[in-house]
Amino acid sequence: MDETVTLAHGAGGRQTAELIQRVFHAHFANPNFTGDDAAVLPRPHANIAMTTDGFIVSPYRFPGGDIGKLSICGTVNDLACMGAKPLYLTCAFVIEEGFPLAELESIASSMERTASEAGVHLVAGDTKVAGRGQVDHLFITTTGIGEILPEAHTSGKFAQPGDAVIVTGDIGRHGCTILLARNDFGIEAEVASDCAPLWSAVHSLFLAGARPHVIRDATRGGVGTVLHEIASESGVGVELDASSVPVTPAVKGVCGMLGLEPLYLACEGTMVIIAPQEQAETILASLRNSPHTSTPAVIGHITAEHPKQVLLTTEIGAKTLLPPPTGELLPRIC
Repeated sequence: MDETVTLAHGAGGRQTAELIQRVFHAHFANPNFTGDDAAVLPRPHANIAMTTDGFIVSPYRFPGGDIGKLSICGTVNDLACMGAKPLYLTCAFVIEEGFPLAELESIASSMERTASEAGVHLVAGDTKVAGRGQVDHLFITTTGIGEILPEAHTSGKFAQPGDAVIVTGDIGRHGCTILLARNDFGIEAEVASDCAPLWSAVHSLFLAGARPHVIRDATRGGVGTVLHEIASESGVGVELDASSVPVTPAVKGVCGMLGLEPLYLACEGTMVIIAPQEQAETILASLRNSPHTSTPAVIGHITAEHPKQVLLTTEIGAKTLLPPPTGELLPRIC
């Protein structure tokens, strides 16, 4: 078999079958995995959540992860935000002609490990090969189905005045990692993506008795963009305390050199949780016991004042409106 992906691998013939057998079947095999046109799955016992997401990150491998790990985490976390236990994923690959098969196998292996950690099964997929220059190495699209916990009722429309604003960990690391991995600025810093599957952390909140109103994955546009979305959907205001926002020294240093706001940098392992103030300590304690959310923090609260706006109290005590981001802050971060 060739050691790079050729157009023949996407033509549907013998080479396609060999590619699927060598790479995808070898890493994704499970009782629900199928070579048929569609997977036949057991019926869930509760309402389901369904989501789909495309991943075109550049570079496709970065400190803390790769496009394969990212494709699983992104979709699993979107389901988790709805209080849904991830059950099944499908994945579609668009691969550039000439892409090394060893790299493709490594990415499939990364997906296998991450899916196993998240407790989700990859059950079906599709493979296409594009000509050289038509795709930047590899694009992956994943679709996920999850079973919603009976006690979970989350939406960006449910934030209420008096609620606490919580982040599950430090912010901005994924966006900063991708920026540095491109080496456009010649900055050296020890930063690794926070890319991680977070269902177990979310599940633990509900097991502890918490009933969050909103859970959001702070990916593109970061925590700041997510809070603007929630404020708009719920018709409320958000007040943040800059001194309470967890940012690692390395991310803070890079942002200082480049004039970036960490609140607008992408996270791939940090969520925003809006919950009743009286549940905040329960949520923080639960998150601290989960492997990927050990540094949660309350960073603000929801208010009826200045609806649909986000107000930031700076570290020197000044109050300012946090504007919604515009333009393209960091292209291709997921």
